[in-house]
Amino acid sequence: MDIQEARNLLKEHGQLQLLDYYDELPREGQEALLAQISKINLSAFHGLNAAGARKPGVLSPVPAVTAAEAEANRERFRAAGLAALRAGKVAAVLLAGGQGTRLGSDGPKGAFDIGVTRKLSIFGQQFANIEEVTRAAGVYFHIFVMTSELNDAATREFFRQNDYFGYPAGKIHFFVQDMAPSCDVHGKILLAEKGKIAASPNGNGGWYASLIKSGVGHIVKEEGIEWLNVYAVDNVLQRVCDPVFVGATVISGAGCGAKVVKKVSPEEKVGVLCMEDGAPAIVEYYEMPPELASQRRPDGELKFAYGVILNYLFKTELLNLTLEKQLPVHLSFKKIPHVENGETVTPESPNGYKFEYLVLDLIKLMGSCLAVEVVREREFAPVKNRTGTDSVESARALLERNGVKL
Repeated sequence: MDIQEARNLLKEHGQLQLLDYYDELPREGQEALLAQISKINLSAFHGLNAAGARKPGVLSPVPAVTAAEAEANRERFRAAGLAALRAGKVAAVLLAGGQGTRLGSDGPKGAFDIGVTRKLSIFGQQFANIEEVTRAAGVYFHIFVMTSELNDAATREFFRQNDYFGYPAGKIHFFVQDMAPSCDVHGKILLAEKGKIAASPNGNGGWYASLIKSGVGHIVKEEGIEWLNVYAVDNVLQRVCDPVFVGATVISGAGCGAKVVKKVSPEEKVGVLCMEDGAPAIVEYYEMPPELASQRRPDGELKFAYGVILNYLFKTELLNLTLEKQLPVHLSFKKIPHVENGETVTPESPNGYKFEYLVLDLIKLMGSCLAVEVVREREFAPVKNRTGTDSVESARALLERNGVKL
């Protein structure tokens, strides 16, 4: 793209402000800015107000394999899951693009030390959980680690320093999450510097597209991987490629599976797996109407009972079809440093939007989803805050309850 092409394109979409400082840049800076502009999906910034918080459709509870049913069928599910793992049909995707800022750390979130008298990172504990599966299956599965531009180098170095947590390095593949431009409240894309567009990681929903574009996606096809278990970095009790979960999903014939826990209250801040307009969907806690969230069944249980823990199993055949579709854009109102009148401005209050695609939006595109309930105390210990709910403190307590020495 040359400067005239850029001017024409930006004028068409009302984004000419991106060239305000073009003439001040050295030649390499100009070329870099034009390269950034050429990659932007400018149509995403049209009708900004319409892309905000959505109103859910007609909601109904989702059928689920309860924890009791999973236990009763444990051996059958486990055998099917182990068979799939041994055949190389299952791999994992670790969503690890975040920083540990809320935990008081400026490094990758997964590198945060949750130990008390010994060093134990979040990554380290998750790989200890994975070892239980590889020992039972007798094989190692591929693990794709999604980083971000903010933490890619630090994450790779942390894995190297820790000898890949005892896992074969050749089975671990890093790829960088795509970035999405940020804009002001009027939909105008912001500049972080005179020659650099303000951007942030584009959310966990873009993980598969990023994996395919990164150059490691060929492994999925060449190795005949049929299922990808996607999981979040911040849950230290995460069970990855759990044979019971894998087997239950494979046997069901569903397009994907989701691990869920029973909500502790209608107000709990977790997405709810349910049926929306007849299709499986996840409704975020802030999108769920309070009158529905509080409804209860005759036995006293919540009608919309199942919260997701960001542990999903996706069929790769169906994921490939999603590459041709545009996921909904979610807007996050944030404080975004930017250039204004030639000077860098660091706002004290939110001033613009970051654009994100969320993994929950892939669920609808799978056509069917098997909800598998797990026991919260065994599999859900998120580390989101320093203290209080879903914190380092609460995660340590749950780890100790599960026999982990800290």
